[in-house]
Amino acid sequence: MDAVTNAENLHRLVKQALDSGEAASIEAAEAMFRGYRLAFHIEESGRADHQAALLTGVALARRVFLGGVSVTGDLDVPLAVPMPFGETLHSAVETLGASSAHAPAGTPAVSIAASPRPRLSGFHVRTAFSGWRGGVVPAHAEAMPHGSAMPLAPMLAAALAVNEAYLHVRGERGDAGLRSQGLSLWHPDASVDWRLDDDTEPVLAYLPARLWLIGLGHLGQAYLWALGLLPYPQPSGLELLLQDVDAITTSSESTSVLSDRSMVGIRKTRAMAAWAERRGFGASIHERLFDGGFRRQGREPAIALCGLDNALGRRPLDRVGFDFVVEAGLGRDHRNFQTMRIHTLPARRSAAEIWKAAGIVESVEDREAYQDLLRKGQLDQCGVTLLAGKAVGAPFVGSVAACLAISEVLRLLHGGVLHELIDLDLRSLEHRLAVSQKRDFSALNPGYVAAASAG
Repeated sequence: MDAVTNAENLHRLVKQALDSGEAASIEAAEAMFRGYRLAFHIEESGRADHQAALLTGVALARRVFLGGVSVTGDLDVPLAVPMPFGETLHSAVETLGASSAHAPAGTPAVSIAASPRPRLSGFHVRTAFSGWRGGVVPAHAEAMPHGSAMPLAPMLAAALAVNEAYLHVRGERGDAGLRSQGLSLWHPDASVDWRLDDDTEPVLAYLPARLWLIGLGHLGQAYLWALGLLPYPQPSGLELLLQDVDAITTSSESTSVLSDRSMVGIRKTRAMAAWAERRGFGASIHERLFDGGFRRQGREPAIALCGLDNALGRRPLDRVGFDFVVEAGLGRDHRNFQTMRIHTLPARRSAAEIWKAAGIVESVEDREAYQDLLRKGQLDQCGVTLLAGKAVGAPFVGSVAACLAISEVLRLLHGGVLHELIDLDLRSLEHRLAVSQKRDFSALNPGYVAAASAG
């Protein structure tokens, strides 16, 4: 099998152009994505929240905009976020794959700034975040004042900015970049206007001390990125148990925010444990398939974050001994990959009932790109079926899901409202659904540490 057509090598977002029929070959689809570029500009670059937004944006964008990502602004400042990417913002930006050169005129742009910016020609948006709220607005628009923000708010804002830029370059929404899109991680239901101050938001005071991560691909690595941004006064205060059975492949890099080519062939557990330990977290690994025969032991983490991509693996989640589970599921095909559902368990319906059947997946083997591989003899029918069956995915989708999922844990620790279900589509964020949990978790104490003071 040719390296380009190997199912484990294909870029998961480039696959959108194949499956939609937009591109007639893998080469044409890759050329299309190499034509996409994105530029970031940061102001007040010494601020930790601005740095969190920039680094998240760069890490996501360079996996999507294959023509290159550039960053301007004062980058020669100390790295103020607790991520293991070097001593300065400049070194972190380069480590994550962006250049500090000016982008060509007309390149879509994202400004990370506390106040409105003069609008450039073409696509130009600005991240906006305060408290537990984050989003993206037209660069010149007034929005919320940039007050103190908990670290997942700028992460959310950056992911939504990359999503909006993607919708623009793909021509999927004519109003991309001209609208305000955001949400509150404290009140994620659509009835709350994320742009307004919310005096019910608490100061981030408590962080989880022990977590079990099931699945370390697209979602699992987004969970780790989000946890890495949280203000642990002593990073060793977080103990992680990391569970997966797969190795990192070439295609992992296209959706998984902590993977790169140097990790190909390494078990995900070991690569992610190494990253967690560089961040200062404690990490142990479990290289066993998660299934109904599994049982949590008493001293192991009571809270699980699930990032599995199949219904069969999710069905035992509420039967293996966890006190609280947050599960995120993403759309898989070219039409729905920007959708997500967040569940918490136990809930009114059991996990087996929620995932009682696998979803129907559209067959795309008849698309021109796959038939072209058959005609050229690059793949046989079995190979085409395998390649066509791989999911379409985008790293900014997993990052939004991770913000929502980890916020469920943080709201548990702060006495906030929990949700059985959050359902949303990044193409129309305002139409999201959030269903409150009816189960009482107030007596649950899964272990926590005090967050470092923002001051």
